[in-house]
Amino acid sequence: MNRRDFLKLTIASGLLASCDRWAAGDKVGLALGGGGARGLAHVLVLEVLDELQIRPRQIAGTSIGAVIGAMYAAGMTAHDVRELVDRLTVSENESWLGSLFEQDVGRWWDFIELRFGRGGLIDTEAFASYLEQTIGVSRFDQLTIPLKVVAADFWKRDQVVFESGRLRPAIQASIAIPGLFNPLHYRGRVLVDGGLVNPVPYDLLFDSCDVVIAVDVSGNRRPRSDDSPGYFETIFNTMQITQAAILREKMKQRPPHIYVRPELEDIRVLDFNRVDEIYQQSKPARDKLRIALRQHFPT
Repeated sequence: MNRRDFLKLTIASGLLASCDRWAAGDKVGLALGGGGARGLAHVLVLEVLDELQIRPRQIAGTSIGAVIGAMYAAGMTAHDVRELVDRLTVSENESWLGSLFEQDVGRWWDFIELRFGRGGLIDTEAFASYLEQTIGVSRFDQLTIPLKVVAADFWKRDQVVFESGRLRPAIQASIAIPGLFNPLHYRGRVLVDGGLVNPVPYDLLFDSCDVVIAVDVSGNRRPRSDDSPGYFETIFNTMQITQAAILREKMKQRPPHIYVRPELEDIRVLDFNRVDEIYQQSKPARDKLRIALRQHFPT
């Protein structure tokens, strides 16, 4: 089997691990990818790390991965993160986007407001402020685990990595999905969602970590019955086509030591109300990760 066939096989199985043996004292890096609501699957990865008492040396996050990563880096346990997610996500019977336009303001919508004509529909300043207050951290140097947050420069079309200074603008920039969230104007730059340049930023961890875990929550989408995508579906799936191409090329050049890809079927970017389904679909990938980590880091 050649390298390309091996890569295809391991990606399909949802877990990529190197053949090297790692020592208990090796530094572990954790990269959490973007994917909107699918990023809630990151919670199960954190639960495995806590269960096995594996503490990352550094975390890198893009978009929702930056949000979850900031919570964990601030000292929250996986249990704490899950509880916060439960408080913020709408119930299974509510439509995330429908609640917005019906002005059924609850939980998530306490932290956003509509602003037309500013490059997006939603301003996330209030949500970023709430997150800052909840985790009790406002600056990168206050985090208990070093964190790198990825955003994209809209005009220069390149990657911007935050790892020092204030945390709030980094989060706002990283989650600014074009067409939905307002771009962030920061220090003379216009910044948008980091998934446009680095959807799973595991490459930022190789220099400081011995073992790198990459969590890809891009998921899978099947065609609609009428084969005609709607407005948001067109925007989001176009982004995901680009992100998939970026990640494929990165994996060819240098894959992570462990690659986790939950098989999330037909979970849309805004489907935060389907949190229980997201957790359920993520369990097989969680179990594979646990096996891989136990093999290489016996307790």
